Amino acid sequence: MDAQTSSTGNRATHQQSDTTDPTDFTKSLPLESSGGGEPQPSNVLALSPSLTLTLDDKCLAISGIDRTATKTAKRDHRSCGIGVPVRGRSKKSIDYYNVLWAEVTEDRQHLRIDFAEQTHEHYLEARNLSFPLCHAASEETNTASLAAVSSWIENLLCRSYGKSSRRKRAWVVVNPHAGPGGADRIWRKQVKPIFDAARMPMTVVRTSYSGEAVKLAKDLNIDDFDIAIPCSGDGLPHEVFNGLGQRPDARRALSKIAVCHIPCGSGNAMSCNLYGTHRPTLAALAIVKGLPTPLDLISVTQGNKRTLSFLSQALGMIADLDITTEHLRWMGPHRFTYGFLVLAMQKKVYPCDIAIKAEIEHKDGVKEHYRKQVTQQGPQQQFQPGDGDGDGESDQGLPPLKYGTATDKLPEGWELVPHEKLGSFYCGNMAYMAPDTNFFAAALANDGLMDLVMTDGDISVMKNIGLQLSMDSGHFFDSPLVTYRKVSAYRIIPRVQDAKCCISIDGEAFPWEPFQAEVHQGLGLTLSKKGLYEAPGPLNWDKVTTTERLVA
Repeated sequence: MDAQTSSTGNRATHQQSDTTDPTDFTKSLPLESSGGGEPQPSNVLALSPSLTLTLDDKCLAISGIDRTATKTAKRDHRSCGIGVPVRGRSKKSIDYYNVLWAEVTEDRQHLRIDFAEQTHEHYLEARNLSFPLCHAASEETNTASLAAVSSWIENLLCRSYGKSSRRKRAWVVVNPHAGPGGADRIWRKQVKPIFDAARMPMTVVRTSYSGEAVKLAKDLNIDDFDIAIPCSGDGLPHEVFNGLGQRPDARRALSKIAVCHIPCGSGNAMSCNLYGTHRPTLAALAIVKGLPTPLDLISVTQGNKRTLSFLSQALGMIADLDITTEHLRWMGPHRFTYGFLVLAMQKKVYPCDIAIKAEIEHKDGVKEHYRKQVTQQGPQQQFQPGDGDGDGESDQGLPPLKYGTATDKLPEGWELVPHEKLGSFYCGNMAYMAPDTNFFAAALANDGLMDLVMTDGDISVMKNIGLQLSMDSGHFFDSPLVTYRKVSAYRIIPRVQDAKCCISIDGEAFPWEPFQAEVHQGLGLTLSKKGLYEAPGPLNWDKVTTTERLVA
């Protein structure tokens, strides 16, 4: 493992820079009056008669930008930074969501604006614009002018960040061997420049063996950081959550450190759910602008071991699909397609006894619950450094188990039901399990419930293939071959010992032995784009039902 610390201030970076021609900046900028009160900062910054920066409703509009600016080829060192000038002036707009930072440089000579610009499909690059600020003849006038610029900058940043905090202190964990490999290069070349441009203080560590992030998170000084950013597949977030969960102050740590994700692996489910993408640069921007979102976590007990799960628990075909294709990581997400076709033809069943603490039994009820939760979702509170500091219970370890462990007596009211032809038992805390694989359409980040899908293993190969294809069309949830429930806890006891079988927890292999799970509402913390998962929800969840029409 190696470590490095990075913090970007006003120094120049290697990002592409567009610099306008020097202009005369000889008088203070106007302030708008609110009618006798304190003057309000203007939305228009006039740097010269021909160059203005305007804060529109949805974007920063720049009029009169010099098109003769040198464009530096970021990756082509052979260009020596020499660009091809294009005469004339033009207009440019930058969405507020893409604005990363703005400031007057230390020498007070330039206004610099950093932003993320889409340069290819699904790909962003950190860029900046620099506008010279010529000093006025009078020092008093110049001071007033700079004050107006600073006020305009604050206005821009408020519009750009909204309720998201700026300059989040990040603990970055890179797994160089994640997925098909290349995570370290993705971090250095694609993601870090965006975080640098957003002026995020960062401490970066690289793992050298599986499970190392558990120890690192357990020993982390949580007061030094606001967010943790694993750069990997879904395995590294799993380790970070469990490391925080092993601390004496687990509840405080889990509620203070927002665990995020830069997708560098095969599945990248966490990024797909929180940011709606498995592209690293798009995920990076979503983290910069992310909103604090409480996240349900699940305690999974097996023997004397307690593990936290943030994503899913699987037994049967889904678990075999995840674990038995580990050697095919070089294929990326295509390993899952190949593995599914191989397993579907086997029509294997996994006899088990299952006890479920069901809260919503039927699909109509699940849809109604989803609709109520989404439509009643309130605005997220602003995430501030130090949030999560508490006393009493919040400083203690993990919450006690309400239903005990898999080795305890079956809880009162639970009933073990035999399932002779079980094909897949899949319990999810998030919707997407991989890009375009929306297994749990009604999953919510913090409703205090797990989404449970069960299918039989003896269905025909063609029906099985059709079932998987139904996820693309959004019909998987409504398929009669799928049992879908909202549950708060369950216990599974495999009836046949099979050394080739395993249980998958967040994609990690666990022994083929009895286990039990229960959910803890809002125990963890993450960042998302809008406080909800990016999955579209069950098909037609927002439509008025026949019952509602009759009642109306």
